[in-house]
Amino acid sequence: MISLASRSRAVDLMSAGGRSAGTTETATFAAGCFWGVEAAFRGVKGVLSTRVGYTGGTTDHPAYHDVCTGRTGHAEAVEVTYDPAVVSYRELLDVFWSIHDPTQLNRQGPDIGTNYRSAIFYHSPEQKREAEESKEGLMASGRFGSRRIVTEIVPAGIFWMAEEYHQQYFEKQGRSGCHL
Repeated sequence: MISLASRSRAVDLMSAGGRSAGTTETATFAAGCFWGVEAAFRGVKGVLSTRVGYTGGTTDHPAYHDVCTGRTGHAEAVEVTYDPAVVSYRELLDVFWSIHDPTQLNRQGPDIGTNYRSAIFYHSPEQKREAEESKEGLMASGRFGSRRIVTEIVPAGIFWMAEEYHQQYFEKQGRSGCHL
C-alpha cells in the first residue's frame, strides 16, 4: 500500500522531470572576470541566485588583491544555484561555452593571469561526465578551428565569496556588461 505522502512525492517527481520539485543544485564556473560571467548566468531562467568568489586555490579566505597577484592559485568564479526542473546543467554549460573563449590559456580578453582561467568546477560525478561530454562535443564541432580548448574540469573545492562590492557589480553600477 502506497501512503499519501509517497504518492504525493511520486507526482512531484514526475512533474519535475524525475527530480524532486523544489530542489536546487549548484554549479560553479570560471570564465574570466567574474562580473560578466555572473551577469550572463543571472539572466538565465531557472537560475535562482549567483555569487562571485574565488575557488581552486591554496589560500584560506583570499581577498581580491591576493587573488590578483596570481600567487593564491584561485580563479575568479561564479557559483550558480539553479532549479534543475527549469534549467538543466547541460543548458548552463551551453551558456558557459558561449560567454568566453575557452581556447585562451589563463586569460580572457585584456585580463591576464591564472585567476582568469577557464574552468568548470564540478559538484558531482554526473556534472563531471556532462562537462567532459560537452567539452568533447565542442571540440568536435570545429567551432574553434584547430585551437585547443584549455578549459579545466576539476572537482569543486571551497568557494570563498568575494567582497560585497563585487556581488552583482554591473547591476549596482547600472550597467549590463563590460562593453562601452
